[in-house]
Amino acid sequence: MLVKKKFIEKISDLSNIEFKNISKKNNSPFMSYEFLDAIETSGSASPSSGWRPYHMTTFKNEALNGFMPLYLKNNSQGEFVFDHQWSYALQRANRKYYPKFLSAIPFTPCETSKLVAPDMDTASEMIETVKEEMTKLNIETWHVLYPDKQTKNMLKKNNFIERFDYRFVWNNRDFKNFDDFLKILTSRQRKNIKSERGKVEKEGVTFITKDKDSLSEEDWNIFFNFYANTYNERMQNPYLNIEFFKRIHRDRDNLNPVIFFAIKDSKTIAGSLCFEGDGILYGRHWGCSENIQNLHFECCYYQGIKHCIEKKIALFDPGIQGEYKIRRGFEPRLSSSLHFVLHEDFRKAIQDFCTEERRSVDSYMQACREYTPIKKEYRIIEC
Repeated sequence: MLVKKKFIEKISDLSNIEFKNISKKNNSPFMSYEFLDAIETSGSASPSSGWRPYHMTTFKNEALNGFMPLYLKNNSQGEFVFDHQWSYALQRANRKYYPKFLSAIPFTPCETSKLVAPDMDTASEMIETVKEEMTKLNIETWHVLYPDKQTKNMLKKNNFIERFDYRFVWNNRDFKNFDDFLKILTSRQRKNIKSERGKVEKEGVTFITKDKDSLSEEDWNIFFNFYANTYNERMQNPYLNIEFFKRIHRDRDNLNPVIFFAIKDSKTIAGSLCFEGDGILYGRHWGCSENIQNLHFECCYYQGIKHCIEKKIALFDPGIQGEYKIRRGFEPRLSSSLHFVLHEDFRKAIQDFCTEERRSVDSYMQACREYTPIKKEYRIIEC
């Protein structure tokens, strides 16, 4: 039996078929060959943008049997886990924080598997191989962002430090319609949500939902203009380019995109892009061409909630942070990332940092639970 471990420079060094053969249990559109290929081949995640693919693979008898997304990063952009304090600390010690290793789906802070392996032994060998590469390249840190529970458990057994954060998710309690959802909220918040939605409606705005069966190439051109405008208003370049969205459209049958478009006076004025997974709707990007009060809340949250109710989707994850989501029926949930630090002195400093930060996160989570407008008998306590 011949087992070979190999770092590859792009996901397209593998074939779609062999990747699918080892990732049949994956239920996320993001940890897929099509999504990773779209983000890399389009140039959105590339060495020029700070993302150099360095994926970890294993082969058994020449057949792919393990994969872990891995990038050599020379900045911390597009990650959504902020480590600038760590980089400053290491630089003050006259050591280099960059480049660093990062296992993540670029620009996508969604919880998914970050390691595909046939068994625990192979997974451990893959992790150990990356650690050896860190020593070889003199890389101080390796970060695994938003892993699922199984990946977390494996990493913690291999001396990774867990860093906690939070996100806000919407839980579908088998609601029959939007009004049925509103019943679990306090009367004051029911009134607030109805008022927000009513103001958008009074502006003459209506909504249409486009999914993989109805999306057209022109829809993606329209959406990209909205998306890019969101960044342009902040004097920034968008992380994703139009070629990425064209590739998503090409592989839409596998990636399950959904766009909620806002229409006013027969003109499309805003859009919110989501992806459907197995029992979960992921909110990802949005943009608009007109500033209308509460349009963002309606397009990014209420339309998503309505969609989940209609399609009986259990969970809506609209993206990380944003405590204003609490007042709109979203509930706090712990999230975490895992970090391996090569040298003991810096590892202890990071462990202390994460331990102290966890106390702050726990306090914040408790405050969020007390602030929620969801009636006590309907609350879900996340640990």
